[in-house]
Amino acid sequence: MQSEVKEEAKVNKGIYKRFLKRPMDFILSLMAIIVLSPVLIFVVVLVKVKLGSPVLFKQKRPGLNEKIFTMYKFRTMTDEKDENGDLLPDSVRLKKFGRILRSTSLDELPELFNILKGDMSIVGPRPLLIQYLELYNEHQRRRHEVRPGLSGHAQVNGRNAISWEDKFNLDVDYVDNVSFMSDWKIIFLTIIKVFVKEGINSETSVTMEAFRGSQRMED
Repeated sequence: MQSEVKEEAKVNKGIYKRFLKRPMDFILSLMAIIVLSPVLIFVVVLVKVKLGSPVLFKQKRPGLNEKIFTMYKFRTMTDEKDENGDLLPDSVRLKKFGRILRSTSLDELPELFNILKGDMSIVGPRPLLIQYLELYNEHQRRRHEVRPGLSGHAQVNGRNAISWEDKFNLDVDYVDNVSFMSDWKIIFLTIIKVFVKEGINSETSVTMEAFRGSQRMED
């Protein structure tokens, strides 16, 4: 009896992942864009005044099955450079205004358009840098078996304050246990985390220290 219940739960998760998750993403992202349009316009104006152009920060990131897409965020840093024309460290270019955008997660709002397009999902592993692809072991690479998310299992369990190993383990755990209930739990926890502003920075960086690779994990 117990095995039958587990099998039914597995089938339900598969149906949600394959057929229902993407329509839910489309509907929720469209609704969010409409409802939050005044906020989006307000932030565009503030970024333009405080930081200048471009208003959007665009960067190539790996998505589902490692397909590369352009991710959108509101710009949070200045373009300050040293005497050699090189950009100053992030900690110098990230001013008070940019910190406010990040601490409130307002800088992430343009990713709603990525979700609408199908590049991303409301919930999933966060899309990381392309240069990390060659550093992943087989276990870590599994995070790309689903669309990357605006928020995810790792983001509501420490975000940038946890280690890369813990973050990847949480990502893969999400891949293995995608469900309607888990997605909505993460959505509600994300809203709470935004208000309490936990895990925005690591102990050594204004965001998260760079991933340097790790030893291959055993099966």
